[in-house]
Amino acid sequence: MKSLRRHLQHWASWCLLSVSALAFGAWPATAQSPPAAVTIGPIQLSVQPEIDAGFRLLYELKFTEARAAFANWESRHPGEALGPAAQAASYLFQELDRQGVLTSEFFLDDDRLLGGVQGTPDPQVRDAFGAAVRNAQELARARLKSNPRDADALFALTIATGMQADYASLIERRQMESLRLTREADKVARDLLAVSPRAADAYVALGSANYIIGCLPRYKRFIIRFGGFRGDRALGMQQLGLTAANGHYLRPYAKLTLALAAMREKQPVLARIEFEQLTAEFPANPKFARELAKLKGTIGPAAVNK
Repeated sequence: MKSLRRHLQHWASWCLLSVSALAFGAWPATAQSPPAAVTIGPIQLSVQPEIDAGFRLLYELKFTEARAAFANWESRHPGEALGPAAQAASYLFQELDRQGVLTSEFFLDDDRLLGGVQGTPDPQVRDAFGAAVRNAQELARARLKSNPRDADALFALTIATGMQADYASLIERRQMESLRLTREADKVARDLLAVSPRAADAYVALGSANYIIGCLPRYKRFIIRFGGFRGDRALGMQQLGLTAANGHYLRPYAKLTLALAAMREKQPVLARIEFEQLTAEFPANPKFARELAKLKGTIGPAAVNK
């Protein structure tokens, strides 16, 4: 009876999604690979040592130390949206880690991947994350009022809104809100790529959304298709691959998500490559090595090493 009730609730929620989707327009079906360019914007995002160091600390699961690095940078760039966007990333990654989201146990479980975590959000992390996202969005939008092609503002707004969509879907289980935010992040990401085609971090939110929606049961995908939402697992992996290969701050995050998606898709060689690279790059994070060991133990060394 509980199982039947759960399925009926899921069916009702996705019916609501399909109706609400009509108000949002059509889900993008394709994305172009970014052509070559030289920079993301006037801040030169690739030469921000403290932001780079902070993100490295995030991938080593040192969240407090990462926030300290971001705060130091932010104190010298108080008008830049990148600082609070990075702070938001630290809180999101901390909650994803606490809830075990970025693991094979979570990603290979349809109920958890498509329905979100079962636990409740940490209220302090939730409030800090929300405040950082709002701060980043306000600073970015203020810059965009005077210059709609401001690449730095578009970059910060893209990753802030994309993270907000992830939090709504995976942590709060608010799927309708997540779809709205994903569409918003996608629009800003396309504006960013038009200005700075090499800003490959922009593909993370779109790739994740395409893949997860593509994993829905056929009847749910059929329902939401009436509202223009079209998930595509192959396209989602392609977009994640763009960030995994060419991204900057979110490159390791994309590599991890791509590896977990590859495990779902029975592509152990791709999963092995991504986990091996993550393990080599971040030896202080034992979870990457643990996932690699589990992959080899589950599938067998011969299959993994083909």
